[in-house]
Amino acid sequence: MSVAADARTQQILTGHPFPLLARMAAPQAMAFLVQASVSMAEVWYIGQLGRTSLAAMAFVFPGLMLMQMLSGGAVGGAVASAVARALGAGDHERARALLWHALCIGAVAGLFFAAVYWLAGAALLQLIGAEGAVLTEALTYSTIVFTGCVSIWITALLSGAFRGMGEMGFPAQLMAFGGLVQVLLSGTLVLGWFGAPQLGILGAAISVIGVATVNTCLALRKLSSSEVPVRLQWSSAKLRLELFIDIFRVGALASVSPFLTIASIMIVNGLVSRYGDAMVAGYGIGSRLEFLLIPMVFGFGSAMNTMVGMAVGAGDIKRAEHIAFVGGGTAAAITGIVGLTLAIFPQAWMGLFTDDAATLAAGAMYLQYSGWAFAFQGMGLSLYFASQGAGTVVWPVAANFIRFGVGAGGAALAALVFNLSAGWIFASLALGMALYGIVTAASIWLGAWRTASRGI
Repeated sequence: MSVAADARTQQILTGHPFPLLARMAAPQAMAFLVQASVSMAEVWYIGQLGRTSLAAMAFVFPGLMLMQMLSGGAVGGAVASAVARALGAGDHERARALLWHALCIGAVAGLFFAAVYWLAGAALLQLIGAEGAVLTEALTYSTIVFTGCVSIWITALLSGAFRGMGEMGFPAQLMAFGGLVQVLLSGTLVLGWFGAPQLGILGAAISVIGVATVNTCLALRKLSSSEVPVRLQWSSAKLRLELFIDIFRVGALASVSPFLTIASIMIVNGLVSRYGDAMVAGYGIGSRLEFLLIPMVFGFGSAMNTMVGMAVGAGDIKRAEHIAFVGGGTAAAITGIVGLTLAIFPQAWMGLFTDDAATLAAGAMYLQYSGWAFAFQGMGLSLYFASQGAGTVVWPVAANFIRFGVGAGGAALAALVFNLSAGWIFASLALGMALYGIVTAASIWLGAWRTASRGI
């Protein structure tokens, strides 16, 4: 480990939390905003192909989103936590060994997703309603993406390892570079720019896997150099059950949250559809704002994961809790300001996407009912990542169950049992968001990390 790298670790362990958080969060937040732009550009490209291709992408999206949330958030965050705690404790050999375990998990997880797709992918797509030409295009896209998803998993887990070292810049550069390349490559392959063959939706899939493969190679090259605090060395390539457990005792439980998120999206979309197409469209546009705020929160959350992990590894639980509340409060302030502003002026957001009066009114209703709760959503999500760093996500996952029960469950009662207006669905979702943030913050305040640290 270089002197500069050791100084970085000491700064993370002793520096003032807010300036450190801001400096470490900025690269990740910017990179994820680039990725969000890439997603919107890709949807635009596919939109040029027609309604069939758009529908096909919509059917594949939940599975792809689930895989990205598992690899980048749940398991990737667990890898970052394990590496950070090892460095905080001064155990550099353990940190080097964890790199190999992350590689192994990424390869096996990617192969598992590919196997599940080949065994049941077509049946699952048909189960959720894909048929005819839409099913054909959905299979074209998903076959490439899920067959080649090992590179997606490995890139995500190695990015987590970099963040665990306090190396926030490189994974952010990798993500931003890959995103910009993907915008150009997707346009070229999907629409046939620069004289290339127009491959349609197949081109979008090739672009996703091609960029992920290049990013994997760049990450492995960086880890093998002397520029990083922890290098990938053959001498550390010894797999140990204890290190797999260290990652999965955080990652396995954290993986529950993405499943709850996907389930909630599917349930609420189905319920809102009972109120007409305009309500579905308005809710879709309004709720998209919540997902665009996630990149900014993830920037703070990933920095909190590393800083909390190192503090816990060094045995300084008081500092870890202080970091959590500084970061959680900052995330709440940012998302809360955005949410309240657009609750008061919903046209500022809705008008970017539509001029249909009924759709505008539906989206405005969603923002007016839920905008105030975005602050709690931002706080809860950032503390979820911080809890990964602390090595325990029991309470954040429990809080997510509460959010699911109150949000999706309350929405189902409002629509199916009491036959209430759509406003009650949105109110239930807002209450679920608020409880998610409150329960997660209260658990840390009342000593959840102090109790868990005795078993780390």
